[in-house]
Amino acid sequence: MASLTIPDELSVEIFLRIPNPADLLRASAACVSFRRLIADRSFLRQYRKLHAPPLIGLLDHERKVFYPAVPPHPSAPAAGAAALAADFSFSFLPAPATDWRVQDVLSGRVLLDRAPQHDIDNRHRLVFPELVVCDPLYRRYLLLPPIPAHLAATVKRPLWIKPHRYCETFLAPPSDSDEEASAAEETSFSVVWMAQCNAKLIAIVFSSSTGQWRAISSLSWSDLLPGLLSSTGLALFSLRQYAYGLFYWVTDWREKFLALDSRRMKFSIAEPPPEMRYLHGVDIAILESGEGRSRMFVRTEGTKYLNYTTGRNNCGSSIQWQLERTISLDSGYVLIVQQGGTYSYISA
Repeated sequence: MASLTIPDELSVEIFLRIPNPADLLRASAACVSFRRLIADRSFLRQYRKLHAPPLIGLLDHERKVFYPAVPPHPSAPAAGAAALAADFSFSFLPAPATDWRVQDVLSGRVLLDRAPQHDIDNRHRLVFPELVVCDPLYRRYLLLPPIPAHLAATVKRPLWIKPHRYCETFLAPPSDSDEEASAAEETSFSVVWMAQCNAKLIAIVFSSSTGQWRAISSLSWSDLLPGLLSSTGLALFSLRQYAYGLFYWVTDWREKFLALDSRRMKFSIAEPPPEMRYLHGVDIAILESGEGRSRMFVRTEGTKYLNYTTGRNNCGSSIQWQLERTISLDSGYVLIVQQGGTYSYISA
């Protein structure tokens, strides 16, 4: 009796449930029909949404040193190969390569910036840096065009973020307005330039699909945060986090979250869980934990406890946080915050 043929729809559902990309690759090599289904772009997009990319290592932003995963971590072989093949000194970037500083890493891409070569006198007050996005594995890069003058002219009295910097730059997935990007999400990206100015918040986004910058927000603090203005000359929000298309920043006293929906490129104010409000100096990390659920670790200064909270995206940037458990830790542990959205680390 001849065996029944498995319908393509059922095969796709089976392949989507394979957790290890290496096993998926082996299935693809088994026969032509499997390869056709697995190589389809719509399948790959679905698979990436269900399975986070494996951790292969850590990149030290300051020293430009890559620390690959080591055995017994399952990604150790791939991590070792990446460490040998990639150029994490970024020597392939426009000279002098040593001037470039790592700002963000997302989906295998690295965002770096440096003081404009023609404006070296202002290198200690960096507002509009030169920007480059690169792939260190294949040694390819895209030098971003300068922010247009009419957009730069809207930036008035930017607030200090960290030494020598008056802006923040980071990578983001393509927004919903990028029609071509949504069809080829794995090859498209956005770069966000953001400044917290004295009177308002300004953000400008670069799309790799259009090759152009556009303004996405210019919101006054009086609209976003009535009664909460900076009197110190320092930025109001810091500690950027990312999970499921949402970026978060928090105030020093953890009263409010600033949220950016990267799909719609819209800012809003969100409420933190009550356990962390008005606590200065607490460590936080917001991560993706599967099924659209975000998890937040909160460690208050001077305590041995790690508050573990979960939240679900509720129609945009609104998150409802609930305290799930409190974990007792020995003294001396530090929560190391990562901005990639999937991994964070606790070390002694």
